[in-house]
Amino acid sequence: MPRPVTLLLAAGAVLLAKRAARRRITASPLWPMPALDEPTSGRGRLSTVTRRVLITERAEPAEGVVRLRLEGAGLPAWQPGAHIDLVLPSGLVRQYSLCGDPADTEAYTVATRLIEDGRGGSREVHEQLHEGTEVEIRGPRNRFPLADAPAYVFVAGGIGITPVLPMLRAAEAAGADWRLLYCGRDRATMAFLDEVEKLGAAGDRVSVVAEDESGRPELGFLSEVTAETAVYCCGPDGLMDAVAAAMPPGRVPYLERFSPAATAGGGDAFEVELRRSGRTVTVAPDQSVLAAVRAEVPGVPYSCEQGFCGTCQQRVVEGEIDHRDELLTDAERTDSMLICVSRCAGGRLVLDL
Repeated sequence: MPRPVTLLLAAGAVLLAKRAARRRITASPLWPMPALDEPTSGRGRLSTVTRRVLITERAEPAEGVVRLRLEGAGLPAWQPGAHIDLVLPSGLVRQYSLCGDPADTEAYTVATRLIEDGRGGSREVHEQLHEGTEVEIRGPRNRFPLADAPAYVFVAGGIGITPVLPMLRAAEAAGADWRLLYCGRDRATMAFLDEVEKLGAAGDRVSVVAEDESGRPELGFLSEVTAETAVYCCGPDGLMDAVAAAMPPGRVPYLERFSPAATAGGGDAFEVELRRSGRTVTVAPDQSVLAAVRAEVPGVPYSCEQGFCGTCQQRVVEGEIDHRDELLTDAERTDSMLICVSRCAGGRLVLDL
């Protein structure tokens, strides 16, 4: 079982408080942010070092959902809310929340839903990853840490249950007061439903809302949550927007999004100087820095194009950055950016490229 609630070390608390302020989160994080044991380079870039792990178990906990157990040596510790980067055989990089037990030091567990009209990552997982397959991973990282609070309300939509599940176990182990609203299209598609219902059976803490049975969930109860209650939500954007709107005035829930809140386009055109290449490109209002740069330097690496994976991170020599990613830490943001989504807050950027 996850370890009981503990106080943050001072350094970790400072870092997490800064992140919370940036995301307008009001509660103070409980679980220490797991540090990457892969060192960053001297230029502050995220490490691209990968670990090889073996898929030792594949299961289908719900219709359209695949769960994978990834075993490997020397896996870094993690805490509820963490995710890993999964490097797929095609080279695509996708992020998946860890939904297993942090006390299991020999393996990570992830689950993914097949997105029929997606960009191909989930289909590759479902069709090509099987027991006995070796894959590469990076991380873990945690941008959705569990807060130290006497009470919790969790709202999960569909596959959004994956980061919430370890939080439920941790809250239960700590003796905290908690409740869960778990929403889905129908029960057959709701992963880990049996475990969730067993966790909440003692105190009638779990409410399951299947749309084919009950319609959309009622969120009015959120307007009455106390100031001491931490509210977490992961699921489709519509659900998260509804949860945020239902909160008491001035209260903001913790949110874990499947897609970036901002896009690469929008705003004014600006110039980007590629210092080492000796070239300057113009980024149009509806164009990403990545697209403009790759027109001149085709070999610049990238993968997700959504500000999640870190593959396209570049060092910024000069200029003010409009950060729109979901990945970089405050320290990393001082002199680097993810050029797939982030932009210039002024008229010019200079990249060490």
